[in-house]
Amino acid sequence: MMRFLRPFIFALVLASAFFYFTTYRSGHLHPVNGTSGPQHIEITEAAGGEGLDSEEQNNIGVYRKNIGSVVNITSRVMTYDFFYGLVPQEGQGSGFVFDKEGHILTNYHVIEDARQVEVTLHNRKKYKATIVGTDKSHDLAIVQIKAPDLQPMILGDSTNLQVGQKVYAIGNPFGLAGTLTRGIVSSIRQVQEPDGLVIEEAIQTDAAINPGNSGGPLLNWHGEVIGINTMIASSVGQSAGIGFAIPINTAKAVVNDLVTLGRVRRPALGIRTIPIDPEVANELGLAADYGLLVVQAVPGGSADRAGLRGGSDRAYLGNTPIMIGGDLIVAIDGEKVESQQILAQIMNKHRAGDTVKVTIFRGKKQLEVPVVLGEARDQV
Repeated sequence: MMRFLRPFIFALVLASAFFYFTTYRSGHLHPVNGTSGPQHIEITEAAGGEGLDSEEQNNIGVYRKNIGSVVNITSRVMTYDFFYGLVPQEGQGSGFVFDKEGHILTNYHVIEDARQVEVTLHNRKKYKATIVGTDKSHDLAIVQIKAPDLQPMILGDSTNLQVGQKVYAIGNPFGLAGTLTRGIVSSIRQVQEPDGLVIEEAIQTDAAINPGNSGGPLLNWHGEVIGINTMIASSVGQSAGIGFAIPINTAKAVVNDLVTLGRVRRPALGIRTIPIDPEVANELGLAADYGLLVVQAVPGGSADRAGLRGGSDRAYLGNTPIMIGGDLIVAIDGEKVESQQILAQIMNKHRAGDTVKVTIFRGKKQLEVPVVLGEARDQV
């Protein structure tokens, strides 16, 4: 028996000796990973009480001043599903309060075809909204809620905006309410929306604008609204640093009509025209090498009542038959008219009923004709 126990006892003695000399005698036990950690961990903390710089203070001031006026808009429309027939579908966008009566500016495409519109304020209170007026051609709409203690935003001036000046966008991208982004005015340009509508003098910005920002305000560094965020240029449907806003002056020009009439009394001269360049002017023997040649003054329209004349002689412009011999419009209210686009921009500054001074050439004679603008009813 002793012969069998002897190897076991010998192994036990060796193990005890190893433990004594490697662990116990050294005075401490080592962790299982073979390393020992420090007895005290030192971290570097930021010094307390550091103030905000002037730029940060302005960012915070713009946000606090306006966040209570920016709203989330949920619209419900009925869409047709192949299997289930008509089914409700929700869309979200932004908007902002601009008067004490609860009128809210947003994009037309935010509430387009909506059966029901709900507005959520920054304090999370929800209100059913009424669609007051729409202007599809400018992608604008006004809805109204009945709520107490509303704080309207200050509408600024979008004329003379400079590329490089600071702007802020507040809205609800991806449903994340009350989000502020910052950037600059990148450009002022004409852009075409996905549905084909054209925005004249749109404000391009690199401030991050994403789905859900539509209808929200674009602000200058004073916190005044200078634009209404409307679309992004992106292949992935998210911000790529190219967003666009409708100039606030475009909205201010139609707000009264939208609130009082529910639509815009868009002005019209009541004419059909073709643009003139030096080559065409030389071929037709016109007195100026630019302008819009009146092909037709719509019978009973504004221009017709003011005495402007359309063409009476048939001719061809390429393969297109036109009537020539009419008045050549070169300016309106002293502003040079070189294209139909410029004419549209001038009309956007006016309402039906305004009187404008139209400068024309009738033959070689220059005349100034006062024209009372009519309301556009599918007139050119």
